[in-house]
Amino acid sequence: MSKNDLILPKDFPQLKNDAFLRATRGEETEHVPVWCMRQAGRYLPEFRESRAGKDFFETCRSPEACCELTLQPLRRFPFDAAIIFSDILVVPQAMGMDVQMVPGKGPTFPEPLKEPEDLQRLRTKVDVDKELGYVFKAITLTRHKIEGKVPLIGFTGAPWTLMSYMIEGGGSNTHSKAKRWLYRHPDASHMLLKMLTDVIVEYLLGQVAAGAQALQVFESHAGILGPAEFKEFSLPYLRDIARRVKDKLKEAGQDVPMIVFAKDGHYALEDLSQSHYEVVGLDWTVDPRSARERTGGKVSLQGNMDPCALYAPKERISDIVKKMLEGFGTRGYIANLGHGLYPDMDPENVGAFVEAVHRHSKQMIKQM
Repeated sequence: MSKNDLILPKDFPQLKNDAFLRATRGEETEHVPVWCMRQAGRYLPEFRESRAGKDFFETCRSPEACCELTLQPLRRFPFDAAIIFSDILVVPQAMGMDVQMVPGKGPTFPEPLKEPEDLQRLRTKVDVDKELGYVFKAITLTRHKIEGKVPLIGFTGAPWTLMSYMIEGGGSNTHSKAKRWLYRHPDASHMLLKMLTDVIVEYLLGQVAAGAQALQVFESHAGILGPAEFKEFSLPYLRDIARRVKDKLKEAGQDVPMIVFAKDGHYALEDLSQSHYEVVGLDWTVDPRSARERTGGKVSLQGNMDPCALYAPKERISDIVKKMLEGFGTRGYIANLGHGLYPDMDPENVGAFVEAVHRHSKQMIKQM
C-alpha cells in the first residue's frame, strides 16, 4: 500500500473489535468496552516525548503527529476504542479567531468577543474542508494505521462550551463574562450559538466522511448553567446537531453512533436521553443506578469513575470498578472516567482500570 492510499478515506482494514459499537446500540458484548477521555495525554511519557518543544496547535495541524498520539495508548492498553487527538478549540480557529496554547496557562484568545458587534469578526461561511481538513486527514490516516484494532471516535466541543471560551478568552471559574451575554444579549447569544452549530454539523459530517466510526459532543461547561439556561442555550443546539448529522448520514445510508457528554449537567439527564444521541456520557457526580432509572433504558450510558480514583492502590481501583459495573449493569454500557485523565496519573493504574473493567464484566456476564 503506497503512502497515498493511507490518505484516502476508503478500503479501511476490517474492524476486529466492535464491542464499543455494539454497546452504543445496547447490544450484547462479551465484556464491557472501555476507553478514557484524554487517553492520548500527558500522563504517558511517550506523549510528552513526542510533544516536547512543539506548539500545541501546530501538533493538532499535523495529521502524522495526531495519528501517532492517538495510537500511543493502544500500544500500552487494551482499550476498546480510540479517540482522535485534536482539540475542541479548532472550531473557533476555523471561524477566524486566534487561539494560542500558553504553557502554564492553557488556551488563550488574545482578542475574545466582548460585545455583540464583535460577531462581525467571525467568518459567516466556513469552508470546513479548507479550515479543518487537517483533522479529516488525521482521522483517515489513523483509520488505516489502527489496522481495525478498535473503532475510532471523532469529536467536537458543543456550541455553549465553545461560546464560553470565545467570550472568556480562556478558562474561567465563574464564566461570568459569557453568562453576562446570555442575560444581557440573548439574541446575539443565540446568533453565535447558531453559527457554531452550523460549523459543528459540517465538521462532524466531515469527520465521518474521513472515517470516524462514532462521534462525541463535549458540553464541558454544562454545569455552569442552571436548568432553565441549559434548556434555552444548550439543549436545543445539542439536539439540532444530532438531528442534522443523523439526517444527512441517513441520506447517505450511513449510521454512526453519537455520544453527548454534558459535564455536571446531571439536572438534564432526562432531556439528554431524548436528544437523538445513542449514548449519554456521565461525570462522577451521578449515581449509576439513578442514571439508569432516569434515562429509562432509552440510551446507553458511558462513564463515570472519578478520575482521582486512579490515585488509589490497584486493589482499590478494582473494587471501585466492580461497584461501578454493578451499578450500571453490563448491557448498554461503556466504561470510562467521569472526565479526562490528569497529567500526573500513573499509566500502570490506567492499565489496572482497563484490566478491572474487562475482568469483572466478563465474570458478571458469565454469571447471567
